[in-house]
Amino acid sequence: MQGGSNAGNGVPLPTADLVIGGFNPAATGGIVALVDGTTALPATTRGDVVVAGTGPADLVGYGNASTFETLAAPAPTATNDPRSIVRTDAVDSDDNSADLTLTSEVTPCTAAGCDAEEPEEPEEPVDPTDATIAEVQGDGAVSPLVGSTVRTQGVVTAAYPTGGLDGVYLQTSGTGGPHDPAAAASHGIFVYSKALATEVAVGQLVEVTGVVSEYFGLTQITPAASAWQVLEGPAEVQPTAVDFPIDETQREALEGMLVSLEGDWTVTDNYTAHSFGEIGLAAGTEPLEQPTDVVAPGSAEYTALVAENAARSVVLDDGSSANYTAGAKDVAQPWLTADNEVRIGAPAEVAEPLVLDYRFDTWRVQPTSALTADGAKPVTFGDTREAAPDDVGGAVKIASFNVLNYFTTTGADFVASGGRCTYYGDRTGEPVNVNSCTPNGPRGAADEEDLQRQQAKIVNAINTLDADVVGLEEIENSAAFGQDRDAALDELVTALNAATGEDTWAAVPSPATAPTTGEDVIRTAFIHRTDVVEPVGESAILDDPAFVNARAPLAQAFRPAGGGEDSTFLVVVNHFKSKGSGSGADADTGDGQGASNYSRVLQATALVQFAADQQTAAGTDQAFLIGDFNSYTQEDPLKVLADAGYVNVGASLDAGETYAFDGQVGSLDHVFASAGAFERVTGADTWDVNADEAVAREYSRYNQNATLLYDDSVFRASDHDPTIVGYDPVGSTSPEVPPTQPDFLAFLWWIFLTFLSLFWPGIL
Repeated sequence: MQGGSNAGNGVPLPTADLVIGGFNPAATGGIVALVDGTTALPATTRGDVVVAGTGPADLVGYGNASTFETLAAPAPTATNDPRSIVRTDAVDSDDNSADLTLTSEVTPCTAAGCDAEEPEEPEEPVDPTDATIAEVQGDGAVSPLVGSTVRTQGVVTAAYPTGGLDGVYLQTSGTGGPHDPAAAASHGIFVYSKALATEVAVGQLVEVTGVVSEYFGLTQITPAASAWQVLEGPAEVQPTAVDFPIDETQREALEGMLVSLEGDWTVTDNYTAHSFGEIGLAAGTEPLEQPTDVVAPGSAEYTALVAENAARSVVLDDGSSANYTAGAKDVAQPWLTADNEVRIGAPAEVAEPLVLDYRFDTWRVQPTSALTADGAKPVTFGDTREAAPDDVGGAVKIASFNVLNYFTTTGADFVASGGRCTYYGDRTGEPVNVNSCTPNGPRGAADEEDLQRQQAKIVNAINTLDADVVGLEEIENSAAFGQDRDAALDELVTALNAATGEDTWAAVPSPATAPTTGEDVIRTAFIHRTDVVEPVGESAILDDPAFVNARAPLAQAFRPAGGGEDSTFLVVVNHFKSKGSGSGADADTGDGQGASNYSRVLQATALVQFAADQQTAAGTDQAFLIGDFNSYTQEDPLKVLADAGYVNVGASLDAGETYAFDGQVGSLDHVFASAGAFERVTGADTWDVNADEAVAREYSRYNQNATLLYDDSVFRASDHDPTIVGYDPVGSTSPEVPPTQPDFLAFLWWIFLTFLSLFWPGIL
């Protein structure tokens, strides 16, 4: 069966038995189903949950596909990595990873057999056009000589005989040096030939003859076999010293050239460091900011910051197209080790020239050869880990902690009870964490061993956080699995106390009137230190239609242990609707707030009324609204809270960001204080223990690569950073003690009165 063509590239197929229009499977991941019938499978069909007679006759998911039989089959590492996924000895055990292998020999077969037809006789060779590299590149994004056969020469600045890039970079001899921002055309170009990369060395002057093309935005020359020669003559190239930010036009004029990245650089993204060997860098001393965390959504300032972020950023690559969690999972990835943290926000010291490159829709800088785990690196990174949060003062410390889908009902437990699950696995195929469990199953660890790895990190992090009241998000709602609603919460408290060796922690029980329908399988919850605070009355859950697509807020009044009624304060923990999906009124409008902003505004509005009712019931004006609001600081839902008189404590006290996404940092997690409570806040800090760490250190990525990065430390216990706030409840401090939060005018007034009292006793 023949699908879509690849623009005439490759060896012709034998005459196919069937040509299928629009069939274009991706190289690095996809799903193919063979169905006994004429009705296409719904998008929700899961290959490993289909039973005989009710679904496809067979299904293959390969590479990064989300649907497969048991585990996905292996896949090529890139579009230019031609391979074949072949069933082994016609075995079908309903495990794609076991039944299929990846081969470098591609043997398309027809019903008549597997002998490909003889290819057509090649056309007569075309006389090449002599052109400089700058003439090939031209002064725009697309070469003016696309499709032409050219002869050019340049110095080899980088060679990739291994790792999958399969080619070399050439640069015109005598070019480089100081950067000319007005330059129109680049003097560097990629030559796609593994054989050439094997035969030549960096520093040699080479002449090549080949066809010019644009490979997904990268101008390149593809020579025929041996259509090159090493020349005698000057072979000198200087790296071009480039100060970022630079715009798209300036990057095009440097494409393929050796560059020296000047000035300060900071890690702004490490999400694919362990899989594709990529690290996002930002020019300057700070990572890129999520625009709506600092400016109004959709505003002119928003548009300007989006452009500034693009101009400041570039991806540091590894000179390879390998996927170290798939086809190259048994090859140690080059960047991350136990000692090389590569955290977001860490300074990056660029010590060697790199090649400016464009691949996979992204501007990159490549080392001059493919990196290896034990080889020298052109860039090094600073250590920015914090062993514990900063001291925030206060008699009571309040914090929010996202526990990353902490489920004590594992995938294995759910399957044993009759459910069906797919998993993300390690490099041996062993399941590690749940991909999907149906119907409406758990979202956490695959089995007990994985749960213990997850739990160890969470327990260490919460105990080190040293808060007294902790609001939790993404903890299992055990009622969804036929247990007491607090079963998973109680297990976490047991583990926390086992680590401290005493009954340090207690859970706040669910209220007697907890909702019985419409709840998610994850929920919010509270734990508290028993020697510091005590709950006052029963907790309360907001049962409101606004939260039909989110987790209901949970409220609890507390007071210091043994404190009076006037020391009561209220805490409400929240987890609003995520940004990932929405239609109709919830569709993404493109203003930077993502999908479901309409729902989050409704949820914020309902929360304001709920918090007011709970304050009245508790008899206090001291209230904190905490948790994962899935809204950055300047977005509409948080304006609802500000308009109601609540103060964003973290933003007001510059506590730092809690989340990293798409190479940018911002805060989705917040602590809002009522006006009365904010007056008694003593400090705030975001503990950068999770979001800045590489995802490879999570329990969920255990043993994905030959380099084992998991440990039971506090780092990367979750994907959100906890924010902690110090607070002095009424009656816990003397009125003579000035506030430590930055109310500067009030502090000056206190100083003035204190000085005046020296001459006028009794004024205070």
